[in-house]
Amino acid sequence: MTFIARLTGEWNFAERKAIFDIHCKAVSGERFIVEMQKAKVKYFKDRSLFYVTFPIRDQAQQGDWNFRLEPIYFVAILDFEYDEAEERRKFRRDVALKDQDGDVFFDKLHFKFLQMPLFNLKENELKTKFDKWCYFLKNLESFDHIPSILNEPIFQKAFGTAELAGLSAEQRAIYEENLIQYWGMKSAIETARETAIEEREIEIAKSLLETRLSNKEISKHTGLTVEQVEALRNEKKQNR
Repeated sequence: MTFIARLTGEWNFAERKAIFDIHCKAVSGERFIVEMQKAKVKYFKDRSLFYVTFPIRDQAQQGDWNFRLEPIYFVAILDFEYDEAEERRKFRRDVALKDQDGDVFFDKLHFKFLQMPLFNLKENELKTKFDKWCYFLKNLESFDHIPSILNEPIFQKAFGTAELAGLSAEQRAIYEENLIQYWGMKSAIETARETAIEEREIEIAKSLLETRLSNKEISKHTGLTVEQVEALRNEKKQNR
């Protein structure tokens, strides 16, 4: 993802803004909205449709715009069931805009509703990655360790994130202080490494200046820019 924004709240009446649980954008351009609802709410379908209008309007561009939109996915993870008898039988409901013949009319707007109370697979029944994620989300609060079937890097990371969310204020402050120290140390090491690499590239470039290679060719061999090579060549002329 190019970004993941974690937000809180639902609807700001004063500013008429929707505030999502998670709103993220993939490198390829797709927008994802994730809503997690513990308690039953009225007009959830209406609100879902209303929410997707914001990332739609956000894509509007000033000037000469051809109205091309990137796909939008609205994912609702619900800890309750709908009232409608037909929907009560569906754990997962995928909704798309279709015509009178059932053919997809617009393939860039997708709704995914998961009614978690209807997910009843046991640990030994999990087969797909989707099954595992649903099992993880539904049972996370009861885990005191990662089940063997979820002992994979992606779930280990998710489990660690969930543990972090449950830290006390004091524990979180200590964690963040350690994280800042780690980032500082990592940045210093990376800077030293980059400096060493650049110095080595400069020394190689200086030796290649003695040949008949062009600035472009030296740039290709060393990783320096053509402008950097040109500056080294000018410096050499001045020092003669």
